[in-house]
Amino acid sequence: QDNDRVGLLGFLPRDIQLAVRRAAQKHCCICGQSGATIICCEENCNRWFHLPCAKEGGCITQYITPYSSYCPEHRPEQDVEVTPEPGTECPICMEPVEDRKTFRTMVCPACKRAWFHRDCIQGQAIRAGLLCLHCPLCRDIKEFLAQMFITGIRIPFRLPTWEDNDAFADLGGRHNRCNAKKCLCPGGREEAEEEGPWELLLCSSCAAEGTHRRCSGLRKRIHHWECDSC
Repeated sequence: QDNDRVGLLGFLPRDIQLAVRRAAQKHCCICGQSGATIICCEENCNRWFHLPCAKEGGCITQYITPYSSYCPEHRPEQDVEVTPEPGTECPICMEPVEDRKTFRTMVCPACKRAWFHRDCIQGQAIRAGLLCLHCPLCRDIKEFLAQMFITGIRIPFRLPTWEDNDAFADLGGRHNRCNAKKCLCPGGREEAEEEGPWELLLCSSCAAEGTHRRCSGLRKRIHHWECDSC
């Protein structure tokens, strides 16, 4: 159904029951058990598999229209003819990759130098989302995303997880505290006036520390101050 409010997310109960009965007659080409619901989209291929078995068995589903799935024999392979140099590490987990292109070891089609594990780039895709995912080495987007979609990497259309709940909102705030060893301000370290002895000056290098003029003995004509760290 076009309306996802009908039935269960748009699927009518009778259609769900029909799918369950059909799956009971299909056996997974990976584990051999019944209940397989996904069929390879290759013409004349009659291999079925469970969704949980797909990754273990090397099956893929393309998470773009028309959402095609493929068995290990017919899955799309990367069309990049290159092999990694000895000792090449995945730039995401920093662990060694295999010595050739496989289902679990992938390469960026743009730079052909970034090699990474399928699990690593899948995790990165979930965290970054479609708007921020790119090659971890050359930062290519267009060619990289197209290849990831074709080879079965699921890339959600969402903002990156690091922007959830304004996780970095505090980074946009201005430091507002006197960090002098002994603060002399009667109103406390967070008291600040626009001018005068309790004007709060921030470090001109890092802006991560501040001081009241009087707390550091700064005269009115002094407009720049650096903290001890800088």
